[in-house]
Amino acid sequence: MNHRLVALSVASLALLAPLTAPAQGLRPSAAVVGTGVVAPARVPAAAGLAADYIVAVVNSEPITNNEVRAALQGLLQQLAQQGKPQVDGKALARQVLERLINEKAQLQLARESGITTDDAAIDQAEQNIARQNQLTVPELRRRLAQEGGVPSQFRNQLRDQILLTRLREREVEPRARVSDLEVDQFLREQQSSNDPAVQQINLAQILVSVPDTATPVQVAALQARAQRALARARAGEDFVTLVREFSDASDKASLANGGELGLRTADRYPPLFLEATHNLAAGEISALVRSGAGFHILKVLEKKNAALPAMTVTQSRARHILLRVSPQLSESAARDKLNEFKKSVAAGQADFAALARAHSQDGSAAQGGDLGWANPGMFVPEFEAVMNSLAPGQISEPLVSRFGVHLIQLTERRKATLSPQEQRETVRAMLHEKKLDEAYVSWAQDVRGRAYVELREPPQ
Repeated sequence: MNHRLVALSVASLALLAPLTAPAQGLRPSAAVVGTGVVAPARVPAAAGLAADYIVAVVNSEPITNNEVRAALQGLLQQLAQQGKPQVDGKALARQVLERLINEKAQLQLARESGITTDDAAIDQAEQNIARQNQLTVPELRRRLAQEGGVPSQFRNQLRDQILLTRLREREVEPRARVSDLEVDQFLREQQSSNDPAVQQINLAQILVSVPDTATPVQVAALQARAQRALARARAGEDFVTLVREFSDASDKASLANGGELGLRTADRYPPLFLEATHNLAAGEISALVRSGAGFHILKVLEKKNAALPAMTVTQSRARHILLRVSPQLSESAARDKLNEFKKSVAAGQADFAALARAHSQDGSAAQGGDLGWANPGMFVPEFEAVMNSLAPGQISEPLVSRFGVHLIQLTERRKATLSPQEQRETVRAMLHEKKLDEAYVSWAQDVRGRAYVELREPPQ
């Protein structure tokens, strides 16, 4: 295995994506069960539910009231866990029913198209869900059972989600391809855009204030003072130091931050400031600007286009020790062994890199477990979430992923500017996501429109 951790498959990601959109716009989704277990919405046992009845028929297949109630319950649990405000229950139930109608029509299309899945794929999906939640598969099943779920129904829901994902990949993905020409056009449009609502600027200023009652002689003296500050700033003196020496700004927070005004859209700055800094790059300093408040010296700290993805990222460098679970080494034993390694390193009795070279069952072992500099999204989510929570030098608790059990040490973290090619690929990914969303909505509406749907009133 390459020492980089391989990302989750598209199918697995679909199974783990949250349900947050209205029914017509839903991408492959799941609900959150109980205390943080990510899984498709559970179907409660029949005991305790009111008498069931059919609420809709999609072609020849029914959707029952209990199915809607179960899906709605899962969604409400998820919204509550996310701290979302209460919503109109009836409106939400209509959205849930529409989602179930869409899924029923799409599942029928998948079966008609010959799309299938097997038990091995369902087993893998179940393992992915368990690992993301730091559980074994038996623990996941016990948790679901505690919440009223039925294992066979849970696996049937996984099967349906895999079928839906494969259908959507086949039908929607080809409609969302992004060409080099589209990337070029987007970059040209954004770089030439003068829309102040999307241009973001962060300025720092030195303000030499001029009282309303100042005489011409006083104004001239204040202007000369501002010119001295400008000359020293352009000569390379520290701008923060000059702010403390010269600035009369009344905003104490701004003074404490070295005159920084904060990143904001261009339309939230005075036109005078925009004119003075229009042709300046980050790090450059404006000419003297005269306003009703006095004389301003402006330094451009940052310029960015809000419509473009971030061109700088926080990179992490970590090393890890991986122990693979096997008949000879259980997950519990692997955890215990890694905990002993962690204690030895903390006590100064062992070196992390040496332990990795001696014990790690990963391609990075020869490098002392070093994974190199990594951009966000390079590792599987469960690994990256733990790595991101660490401070440089800190060692994690043992972490379970699909690859085995890891012990992670973060060594460094830095800000890095993406290369031109990386920037293009970031833009391409952003455009792809946008096209994918639009293509899915259009395709789902088309499938829904071709299905025969009969809505039924509840029995009186």
